[in-house]
Amino acid sequence: MSAGSDSITVVIDIDDLVQRIAIRAGADRGCLPGPVAGARIAEAEAQLGFALHPLLARLYGEVADGGFGPEYQLLPLLGPGSTVVGEYLARREASVGVEHPEWPEGVVPILTWGCAMYAGVDCFSEDGQVLLFEPNPYSGGSWDQCWFLDSVGLAEWLETWLAGTGWYEEDAFDRDDPIEPRPWEQAARRLSSHA
Repeated sequence: MSAGSDSITVVIDIDDLVQRIAIRAGADRGCLPGPVAGARIAEAEAQLGFALHPLLARLYGEVADGGFGPEYQLLPLLGPGSTVVGEYLARREASVGVEHPEWPEGVVPILTWGCAMYAGVDCFSEDGQVLLFEPNPYSGGSWDQCWFLDSVGLAEWLETWLAGTGWYEEDAFDRDDPIEPRPWEQAARRLSSHA
């Protein structure tokens, strides 16, 4: 803790985290899709037009091509059906040139929560903020009220999943201090700046 600071910086060993995720993913699913080859990750990044957050790239390259993680599990990176690249490109295409863009540049959807809700990783943020897109209260106009900050970083979000303490867990509201997503303060700027 630094002097005059009210927060504690926790350093997460990323190698250890990836190893623990691989163990948990294998235990949860048994048979996972294989990891994504480096050439396929490069292909995905070329289609996206930017690099994946480094930790997200490691998950796809070292753990599996989706199929693990909270609730509905991470989407596959590329291919037919619902994928990270396919969902991102479709949502961005629908957001370009419209008065009220729905999806910001650089935020890749990594899993669906159902009911049109997504978790997304902001590949433009250093820590890979994890965002929640919850469009159900949308009543027209700007989409910024539909974006929430789920976690300040992908590593922290994954630690929450491993610990079973996410807001999406069945017993989340039975706990004294459930951490719920809060409005994403950058939403309006990010939605308008790269539309």
